[in-house]
Amino acid sequence: MKTFSAKPHEVERKWYVIDAKDKVLGQVAVEAARLLRGKHKPIFTSHVDTGDFVVVINADQVRLTGTKEIDKIYTRFSGYVGGQKVETPRMVRKRRPVLLVERAVWGMIPKNRLGRAQFGKLKVYAGAEHPHEAQQPAVYEVA
Repeated sequence: MKTFSAKPHEVERKWYVIDAKDKVLGQVAVEAARLLRGKHKPIFTSHVDTGDFVVVINADQVRLTGTKEIDKIYTRFSGYVGGQKVETPRMVRKRRPVLLVERAVWGMIPKNRLGRAQFGKLKVYAGAEHPHEAQQPAVYEVA
């Protein structure tokens, strides 16, 4: 028996909608990353993009457990002297709420060309509306 390896043109892509309202950020990100990578499919091949499209709605109402809302820190550095920026999830939620979900999912996919292609299939929206109704996305329930 030969080992099966999926070809890019053989992959069938579906669309899923995840409602993040009152769901824990990490659990939403895990399921989104799993769907983006295609790990839920029997044809999963690690070096081929076998994943589906994921639309996350209500990203502004995602929940963080414990005291992460004020204790967790997101850091970035511009490269210049004094160029370190520090934010808490509360500040990020005020400035750009979709960033919370995007950063969490980005941390769970490969950091290479394949991961960037998979990340491009993630669509995150702060409200309950999204412009992807024409694709007839299936509702994906996060436990």
